[in-house]
Amino acid sequence: MNTIIGRENEKRQLQKYLDSGKPEFVAVYGRRRVGKTFLVTSFFNNKFDFDTTGIIDGNSEIEMQAFYTSLLNYGYQGPRPGNWMEMFDALRHLLEKNVNRKRIVVFIDELPCFDTHKSQFVKALDYFWNSWASRVSNFFLIVCGSATSWIVKNIVDNHGGLHDRITHEMHVRMFNLRETRDFLISKKIHWDDLSVLQAYSVLGGVPYYLDMLDREQSVSGNIDSLFFGENGDLKKEFNRLFKSLFRNPDRYVDIVKCLSQNRSGLTRIEIAQKLKLADNGHLSTMLEDLVNCDFIRKYRTAFQKIKSNSAIYQLTDFYSLFYLTFCKKDSTDAYYWTHTINTPVQNTWYGLAFERVCMAHVSQILYSLHLDRIHTEYYSWRSNASGANAQIDLIIDRSDRIVNICEIKYSLNDYSLTKDQKDKLLARVQKFVEERGVSGGYHITLITTHNLKPNVNSSVIQSVVTLSDLFQE
Repeated sequence: MNTIIGRENEKRQLQKYLDSGKPEFVAVYGRRRVGKTFLVTSFFNNKFDFDTTGIIDGNSEIEMQAFYTSLLNYGYQGPRPGNWMEMFDALRHLLEKNVNRKRIVVFIDELPCFDTHKSQFVKALDYFWNSWASRVSNFFLIVCGSATSWIVKNIVDNHGGLHDRITHEMHVRMFNLRETRDFLISKKIHWDDLSVLQAYSVLGGVPYYLDMLDREQSVSGNIDSLFFGENGDLKKEFNRLFKSLFRNPDRYVDIVKCLSQNRSGLTRIEIAQKLKLADNGHLSTMLEDLVNCDFIRKYRTAFQKIKSNSAIYQLTDFYSLFYLTFCKKDSTDAYYWTHTINTPVQNTWYGLAFERVCMAHVSQILYSLHLDRIHTEYYSWRSNASGANAQIDLIIDRSDRIVNICEIKYSLNDYSLTKDQKDKLLARVQKFVEERGVSGGYHITLITTHNLKPNVNSSVIQSVVTLSDLFQE
């Protein structure tokens, strides 16, 4: 087995399914470039009874030929089938000779690509599973795809023949900070936690992007090479990314661009108004697709589990946010990021990204605050008052009736709370308490990169979470 960095839970799950002693149909999905294929092929050490992969942007002829070529590679000797029903029948005959093995393992990668227009691919897969594979006790089918919304709609939540046939689903997400650091160490990149955070703030925990980092360069040097250099590897990734996921990507890109310009996010109605779109089911579907593909998050307010039409959507994909903020400006400075070190432009960016990093590491924050053993709910808040701009990025509502109001601050050194900052913080807290109606009490928690520097204003902070806490398992 190849070395797999992190993914401990996923590996345990796969081993559990493999040892179950019954037919298994596992759907693996997640953001493109997140390492789904590597996880599966490494776990099984590339030893399958059959495997194949769809071709992105391939037409029906190309997809059929790709599957047929894979059949030939595994010993099939018949003529090429004329449709998907016949193709899966050929696969069945190929695999029947292996029924006495401990496990028959079949891996179909980039599954959505095979489902070309009017191909009837899903119905053929449905028949293959229901009529034969599900009745073979040692059969293990694992399907994978980056078009997460397609996998969820057509496989996981299928309402036809595959309804409730999936035995397990596995949503592979990007690395957290700890896994990112471990991955970089495996590449012999030994950076301190702040440098890892800065790289994460631009690339997220996406292994494909992290693997592009050059250990001989600093964080800023790598960012310049990848984004601002003449042949930067990530300059053209954005458009390719969305074209590979959605058959009609333009509207999805419009939504992502719109959200990139609104730090705290927008409701569905606000998105519709800004993009001049109909506020209907089609928009809801696109938003849900982007959530499923891990580009945006849909979050609730402090007051209730809000309905879809009033939920707030926020762009959370680090790469997309960085690209749309800086790379669309077409800077001719190949060393732009190095030249802007410690400027307000760069520090403001890292501050914004740090808030999103914290929202992606809430479990580590709860652990650091010793709140992992009691029931908590967390959410973001913004004032309901007309014209008010007050907002708090993270509220932790505890079952002991105490509320942690979290102030998130990125700083290159120990954070020093000024009187002006203290007054603004207390004003926001007061606004929240008035609108929320907090009855049990509240604690103000600072989440920052280093530590809180003691001074005459710091006593309003009752607990501190630092960057090192976010690196916990």
